[in-house]
Amino acid sequence: MKLTARATAAAALALAMGVTAAGCSGKATGGSGGTDSKGVKTGPGVTDSTIKIGVETDLTGVYAPLGKSLTQAQQLYVEEANAAGGVCGRKLELVVRDHGYDPQRAASAYSELQPNVIGLAQFVGSPMVTALKSRITSDKMFTIPNAWATGLLGTEQIQVTGTTYDIDMINGLEWLTKEKGIKKGDKVGHVYFEGDYGESALTGSKYAAGKLGLTLVEQKIKATDNDMSAQVAALKSAGVTAILMSAGPRQSASLAGVARAKGIMVPILASNSGFSPALLGTPAAPALLNDFYLTSAGAPISSDLPAIKKLADAYAKKYPNQPRDNAVVNGYTNAAIFVDALKKACESKDLTREGLIKAHRSASSYDGGYGTPQNFSHFDKPATLRTYILRTDAKAVGGLVVEKGAAESELVKNYKAPAAG
Repeated sequence: MKLTARATAAAALALAMGVTAAGCSGKATGGSGGTDSKGVKTGPGVTDSTIKIGVETDLTGVYAPLGKSLTQAQQLYVEEANAAGGVCGRKLELVVRDHGYDPQRAASAYSELQPNVIGLAQFVGSPMVTALKSRITSDKMFTIPNAWATGLLGTEQIQVTGTTYDIDMINGLEWLTKEKGIKKGDKVGHVYFEGDYGESALTGSKYAAGKLGLTLVEQKIKATDNDMSAQVAALKSAGVTAILMSAGPRQSASLAGVARAKGIMVPILASNSGFSPALLGTPAAPALLNDFYLTSAGAPISSDLPAIKKLADAYAKKYPNQPRDNAVVNGYTNAAIFVDALKKACESKDLTREGLIKAHRSASSYDGGYGTPQNFSHFDKPATLRTYILRTDAKAVGGLVVEKGAAESELVKNYKAPAAG
């Protein structure tokens, strides 16, 4: 499917995936609450036949490729769950809205979704989730963000899966000192988006640099900055021995390309949102295949874990010729986490928003076979402190392979994340 304009892209994907538009109000669209014939309490998003699950994604903005993979993976999961009988005698239904990585559009989309869904199984973008955090809390809207800013912790209704950006940078920087020759007294660059995402990552790199005796050379950029020439020039002048990157795939491609062209052959380690396999089909590929790494709380789609191999095959069958990137794993596993909570809520005969959150928070140990054990019983700290280090590989599905398995560094064990606002 070729996307030629924002409106066309969003409409075409919604039609192709069979997702619904949210209606006005009432039981026909959102469920009016009450108790069904089997004694199950219901609330918004739940009718006698359907459970509607919201998705706030980016199909037309800076993270459009990621948003598309996330959403298609979640639609695949919902179709599989429905084929297996649904949940609590009801079919699951995704209600998708595209915010284009724009906070104002995200707020409007949330207002449309709020009366009509039980929760949000996907919400792309730390700035968007942060802007709506108070509404999510007051609405008791169980939300799984595709964002890992530290500031999203501390709210029972928001489940940050995996690690947070600061944890990944701490684990990643210690890995650089142990495996890539970075030593005390060295300078390390950190290019990062302004706002919650980049500044959360920066908090981690600052902490680790201080503990390891490194000097951090900061380069703050905007999400609209695509040319990293000025940043590379500054890092070269500073004489950095490694570069951390907490931005988007486009920025990573520019940074790597310009750096290598200028003879800067130091390792580049990006946060989990900083790579797309589509880049390996562009002129930036040689640079991105040269000492470029990614931090991640989850195993890549190239993993030989049975659950991930099964997913990779099913996704390829459902969406032939579509990229199989790590967002596929993230979207699918978040859908699994959400639906697992729905099943527990059904067992407790409480399909209200409060019942869903209570059911989810009862899980002190969750894995699902995807390689990342997590604890959901607390909400003031990350679900795990273990980070994978992934390496680019043009021959691998998704363009990434495991360089180092999920591990918790010594530094991170004593780290205290800043309190969420």
